Amino acid sequence: MVGVKPHVLRYWEGEFDQLRPKKTRGAHRHFTRADVDMAMQIRRLLHDEGYTVAGAKLRLAELSDRPAVAPKREVALRAELLALRADLMRALAQLDAREHEHRAEPEAAVRVESVVPAVARLRHPTRQK
Repeated sequence: MVGVKPHVLRYWEGEFDQLRPKKTRGAHRHFTRADVDMAMQIRRLLHDEGYTVAGAKLRLAELSDRPAVAPKREVALRAELLALRADLMRALAQLDAREHEHRAEPEAAVRVESVVPAVARLRHPTRQK
């Protein structure tokens, strides 16, 4: 769901105080929506934005002081960005197809072996009366 392996989530639980899923009697983890959102935010900071674990901890502390983005708005923005990405990918595919079509056409080549005058009058033009 988050896009990382279970052992990574367990590691993050030990590193980030904000990520604390409930554990059942059998030591299974029960992630709430808030836990999943936090794990997604941690993944984005570490994997997408290139933060170190220490840097991500500081960034999460900064973000906790600010009001969170409304989830509905975030989902809508993400959907819009994904749609834009799909449009851009289609446009890129069309450009690649056009470029491939132009390459498939053989180029016309003209090669001049020699220049031979067609008629002697080219050398000595006759006067017209």
